[in-house]
Amino acid sequence: MNLFNIPVIDVNHQKTDLSQYRGKVLLIINTATKCGYTKQYQGLQVLYDKYHDKGFEILDFPSNQFMGQAPGKTEEIKAFCDLNFGTTFPIFEKIKVNGFFAHPLYKYLKANVPKEINPGQVDTEVTYKKSQRIKWNFTKFLINKEGQIIHRFSPKFTPEEIDGFINELLS
Repeated sequence: MNLFNIPVIDVNHQKTDLSQYRGKVLLIINTATKCGYTKQYQGLQVLYDKYHDKGFEILDFPSNQFMGQAPGKTEEIKAFCDLNFGTTFPIFEKIKVNGFFAHPLYKYLKANVPKEINPGQVDTEVTYKKSQRIKWNFTKFLINKEGQIIHRFSPKFTPEEIDGFINELLS
């Protein structure tokens, strides 16, 4: 299995896969609308506006697994993000990111990520256990154009701090 063959369901409840994003740099995020990190939506939209025309996509996967911080239906979450942050990047149906019922996408991401980066760390200082669970909302995975997972960013890592990594992959 590769990243582009993984089945997902879009905001309109249509089954699809990620093949439409082949050849693009991707930032895949598990999100929540009632989280302390929800304000990151604003910075994510800035990144999307800045790099979308250069082949960059953000894929938003809401998850209610962390203290019920993504309540409501996917359509309500999308409306909240559109209204409060003007988001225009794709949102997908709510999923689980940990445990037995974790979505296949997140099982794949966790099993294939090379490392996790936290703010203030340098690449050489970073270690990562492949079995590590998603710690919280707004964990971010950066994927290159070939579908390889390049980095996993902790929720504390802001969109602004990810900008340079995205720019490097698009160059």
